Amino acid sequence: MAGRLTVFAVFALLGFVGGIVANWTYKQVMPWLIRMFPDILSGDWFISGIGGTLLTLLLVVVWASFSPDK
Repeated sequence: MAGRLTVFAVFALLGFVGGIVANWTYKQVMPWLIRMFPDILSGDWFISGIGGTLLTLLLVVVWASFSPDK
């Protein structure tokens, strides 16, 4: 159980740092991208894709939490 907790904590820390990097990158790059591709980034399919990605990651975390030890 401690091994899973360590892996979970490492991924949580990596996710936190990744969120910080993503936020900084978003603030630097997004205004430029919106000027270049206004239709793509404002489309419903793009927002749905982001939502699907987050849902998939959540399901993988739940699956990993409940999977039996080997």
